[in-house]
Amino acid sequence: MKITIAQLDYHIGNFEGNTAKMVEAIQKAKGAGSDIVCFSELATCGYPPRDFLEFDDFIRLSDECIQTLCSHAHDIAVVVGAPSHNKNPKGKSLFNSVYFLADGEIKFTQHKTLLPTYDVFDEYRYFEPAKSWEIVEYKGRKIALTVCEDIWDVGTDDPLYTIIPLDEMQKFSPDFIINVSASPFNYDHAKIRIHTVRANVQRYGIPMFYINHVGAQTELIFDGGSIVMSPDGGIHDELPYFDECIRHYNLNEVVAGQKYSEQTKNKIALIHDAIVLGIKDYFRKLGFKQAVLGLSGGIDSAVTAVLAARALGNQNVRVLLMPSQYSTGHSVGDAMALANKLDLPYDIIAIKDIYESFMEKLSPVFGDKPFNVAEENIQARVRGILNMAVSNKFGNILLNTTNKSEMAVGYGTLYGDLCGGLSVIGDVYKTEVYELAAYINKDEEIIPVNSIVKPPSAELRPNQKDSDSLPEYDILDPILYQYIEKRQGPQDIIDMGYDAALVRRILRLVNINEFKRYQTAPVLRVSPKAFGMGRRMPIVGKYLN
Repeated sequence: MKITIAQLDYHIGNFEGNTAKMVEAIQKAKGAGSDIVCFSELATCGYPPRDFLEFDDFIRLSDECIQTLCSHAHDIAVVVGAPSHNKNPKGKSLFNSVYFLADGEIKFTQHKTLLPTYDVFDEYRYFEPAKSWEIVEYKGRKIALTVCEDIWDVGTDDPLYTIIPLDEMQKFSPDFIINVSASPFNYDHAKIRIHTVRANVQRYGIPMFYINHVGAQTELIFDGGSIVMSPDGGIHDELPYFDECIRHYNLNEVVAGQKYSEQTKNKIALIHDAIVLGIKDYFRKLGFKQAVLGLSGGIDSAVTAVLAARALGNQNVRVLLMPSQYSTGHSVGDAMALANKLDLPYDIIAIKDIYESFMEKLSPVFGDKPFNVAEENIQARVRGILNMAVSNKFGNILLNTTNKSEMAVGYGTLYGDLCGGLSVIGDVYKTEVYELAAYINKDEEIIPVNSIVKPPSAELRPNQKDSDSLPEYDILDPILYQYIEKRQGPQDIIDMGYDAALVRRILRLVNINEFKRYQTAPVLRVSPKAFGMGRRMPIVGKYLN
């Protein structure tokens, strides 16, 4: 038996486009002599469709996609994920299902059992879990069909569920497993994914074909990395990260354990490639081509500019240099050097006169009150207005350049430097931004060295440095990581050896700035716990405040 994996980039609600991609892949699989071609979870409608699933018309269009695929399921079987109808009047109206199409019709449907409702997932909002488990037989082979989460409770010391679907299917003695997935990227996920697939393969002693989404849907990025694993737990093949790919496999060779191929897993390289894909798909799927961002001469905007240029093309990234009276000469010079290096269109708009006009109008109101954060924020908001003006005038999407460390502790100005349609590095701690800069410069100097080595500063008052109000980032970031990613309480972190007063101050800053994060752009998710849909905290709360 020959099996094709089609690792594709789907577009939520683009039924015509998604169907066309799958039909093209079916033809390629037929041309390769394959018996089965496999697509991923909810491939017809894209993942995650969220409340579109509540529209009857949306489900009708998905059903039409299945019928179209059926018409091409001759001389080949098609395995594809899609919503299906729950005919029982009790429970949710939909299942998250995997279809087996052959001989021009739907031969078998297996529903997803384990519906994740943690982090970025909220599937029980829409779907009814499976209550029964069977297998499908095709060309003399018995196949266990599973959907994403249904394999993820195997190989863990902390199971979330009380049932393991494959345990129920094992009584039918399947020959191999097909798992259709939409499993979002984070920099640890590829290793965990291999561990999970291996745990299942070793538990049941049969091979698995694991098919994952690739591409980005707003803040969620899917890295692909589909896996074919032999019964001995060896990786027969691991498909590329962040690229569409169609490959064909001989089942006998997979069973025999011939050929082993695994992708390299460098954390910073993965983050780099994920963000580039995230930007690219955000623009492509929304129908935009050009971006604008403020380029300050600092490392955050420099890294963002490079990533945007690699995603969209240099001439599609416009940058604004907006020096104030507090900007140093080398800041403008560093920004110009990067713009020239990348051949980015740029404009220089000094904000001193604009800022002073604000101060003139506000003088009767402010009276003799001393300079403080109000004046700093006016400068940031002037820059935000200028960025948004260019965005509106030329139809560019403004990219936000705030890093995760700043976003965590509220070191940013609402309606100023927190403006933007997409937060590019909002899930990248400042220390990781430095690693990204080093990775970008690994072959040649692209980001000016001065942008990397100079002390970070917002340059909103004389001689300002981030360290005036924040601890050094190599101290701040580990504390933030323990609180945000690891969900450790203050005493847990203090027990690790950190200063008690510092820990409580930092954690309080994280909590009291939740209101800012509620109003900022969607953040490209690259870590196990990003700000946004996967981290749901109350704005008003007493904990640590």
